[in-house]
Amino acid sequence: MSSKAAIASDPLTRAFDEARAAGARGEVPVGAVVVKDGAVIAAAGNRTLADRDPTAHAEVLAIRAACATLGSERLVGCDLYVTLEPCAMCAGAISFARLRRVYYAAPDPKGGALDHGPRFFMQPTCHHAPEVYGGLREGEAAALLRGFFRGKR
Repeated sequence: MSSKAAIASDPLTRAFDEARAAGARGEVPVGAVVVKDGAVIAAAGNRTLADRDPTAHAEVLAIRAACATLGSERLVGCDLYVTLEPCAMCAGAISFARLRRVYYAAPDPKGGALDHGPRFFMQPTCHHAPEVYGGLREGEAAALLRGFFRGKR
């Protein structure tokens, strides 16, 4: 991303752009963006294969980039937009980063950790629980993922 923050007219659309780019690289098509004060400050798509790093999920990469942009390990007042419900690892990063809100597209009954599985933010050991809004453009995200995995079979 350039040094100037992009205006976030529709941050979820930017997350979908990142997801499609990840899919084109052969990665699972998941994209994420971090927004502060209406501007996208970081964006990423999955890079687990390219980086040979199981932690290189779109959410973690976007959080790392946003922290670098702000010069802080805390993303207070920032929101995360992601195309798939985050997993437990990403939920932990979201909590430690102190993100204000998480908006996600497709739910993930098998690997998701916000509204499915461990429901990370409802655990008494959770340090910080952001507001969570799921199911935004769910059909579009689900179709993107189905198409990707259909092509792998």
